[in-house]
Amino acid sequence: MGTGRSRLSTVLAATGALLVIGGLVALGLRSPTSGAPDASGTPAADPTVSGATATSPTPQAVVAEREPGAPRKLLIPALGVAAPVVPVEAPNDTLVPPADADQLGWWADGAMPGAERGSALVAGHTVHTGGGALQDLEQLQRGERVVVRTDLGRVVYEVDQVRIYSKGRIARHAEQMFSQEVPGRLVLVTCEDWDGSRYLSNVVVVATPVGA
Repeated sequence: MGTGRSRLSTVLAATGALLVIGGLVALGLRSPTSGAPDASGTPAADPTVSGATATSPTPQAVVAEREPGAPRKLLIPALGVAAPVVPVEAPNDTLVPPADADQLGWWADGAMPGAERGSALVAGHTVHTGGGALQDLEQLQRGERVVVRTDLGRVVYEVDQVRIYSKGRIARHAEQMFSQEVPGRLVLVTCEDWDGSRYLSNVVVVATPVGA
């Protein structure tokens, strides 16, 4: 775990180009092919990579072993969100959240929720026809709360920033946004600005812990 966390700067630098050409969010993430159901039969999120087709390979989430303190559920009362969270890895420096858009993926090599330092990164798919746990993420306001439940308790965060970044801009600022050298915080990311064939932007929410 420690080695993975210390590699974040290298990972982000290596995957910046992927963020430029598309991808859900963090670490070059790409959404599953539009309309393709996951194992549960839930329609998957839309493709976000320019030029993706129905025959393009569909990236799959790589589930990591759950460690004590890993998030199990994320709640955003202001948006009515209560979504399960799955720990996921980023093989080949590409993080893919669960195909079920009602679930979220926490980067298992990043910071734990409540850690004194680092960004606890949680990402989720958005479906352009409506749906996904983070569908309305851009509507969050400064000062609103986000709660992360773990098997060790809960961590309450207060929203500091809600921003929409173009794919190019998020790539240029990725190292800063997802840094593991900052005081402990939560970073939430999903897609935004569907143009009929792909998402052009990402919503990034940064929140800091305020206690239980």
